[in-house]
Amino acid sequence: MSHPAPDPDLALRYLEGKAGDASLLAHASELRDEGKGRVVTYSRKVFIPLTTLCVDKCSYCTFAKPPGAGGAYLEPEEVLAVAVAGDAARCTEALFTLGDRPEQRWPQARQFLEGRGLGSTLEYVAEMSALVRGETRLFPHANPGLLDDEGFRQLRPTNASMGMMLENISPRLTEPGMAHEGSVTKAPSKRVATIEAAGRQRVPFTTGILVGIGESNQEIVESLIALRDLAASTGAIQEVIVQNFRAKADTRMRHSAEPLPRWFARVVALARWFMGPEANIQVPPNLTDSYEIYLDAGVNDWGGVSPLTIDWVNPEAPWPHLEDLSRRTAAAGFELRPRLPVYPEYINEEWIAPGLVDDVRAASDQDGLAAVGSMHGVR
Repeated sequence: MSHPAPDPDLALRYLEGKAGDASLLAHASELRDEGKGRVVTYSRKVFIPLTTLCVDKCSYCTFAKPPGAGGAYLEPEEVLAVAVAGDAARCTEALFTLGDRPEQRWPQARQFLEGRGLGSTLEYVAEMSALVRGETRLFPHANPGLLDDEGFRQLRPTNASMGMMLENISPRLTEPGMAHEGSVTKAPSKRVATIEAAGRQRVPFTTGILVGIGESNQEIVESLIALRDLAASTGAIQEVIVQNFRAKADTRMRHSAEPLPRWFARVVALARWFMGPEANIQVPPNLTDSYEIYLDAGVNDWGGVSPLTIDWVNPEAPWPHLEDLSRRTAAAGFELRPRLPVYPEYINEEWIAPGLVDDVRAASDQDGLAAVGSMHGVR
């Protein structure tokens, strides 16, 4: 089916309210239906906050904490306890989320790593990913921050996929007074380099944008263009998350305005328009009360949803119960189905390590989604 090419000028007019959103949402839904049909997926996961120490100082973050105020590493037995519980609850994903390179800022981080004979947090991610793979049926999906080719090579044998948000392509957000001031890993050029390395190392990669952190409408459009171009040049972008900022207490941005859902749906629809019908577009359902609005904007995935663990990045926003997510998705005319942390189109020898690909296939059904049966009635 032929569709008009994305028009950056028209996209900006949609965000500025100078063009009606009905046609945009309808077009986004049409593109989604063409490429993905009426199935909406999610990944049944446990959230493993491997360390809450971080080198960065983002103005909106409550995940990262200093030593003595919650900043620490999980011990191996703590990691395994969460993973074993997730395995028993028929989860398929172990999401490793952590602060980026804390050893560059905190002596306590260096002491922890040295005590284990490790030279970096990344080595600990690799060690814990191997532990989870060896002791459970879960597939690790690591979000360790910036990675180069060697970093991807370290994690690829045990991680079915990996991820890191681009957040925004504009370096302006790293300037004094902006959201990423003092956050050395948030330089867009470094984040782009990580996605490019994922392509070279053939790692299915999840990325996306964070909307509402002080960016302009023009910078939103430019970020979507950057992701479209990276998807085309690397082949590695398996999913684009469009995430709405939520203000959190005890942060510098606690009084900042949050994107209104109806306007934010335009951003989601633009992501579908720019990324195309075959792309996987996700919005987290726990960050908006009436999240069904994003089905009208072309999403085909709700991301990781856990029946056991909180969202450690947004602890104030509980996951929807899976039975409620299924019911509300069905009421909007869609079928909710569980997937693995790696999308079906990447389940092959090119994109998954030799020692892992057979296990991923064995955990997949005929459509490449998670072979765990119906989620109806499971909380």
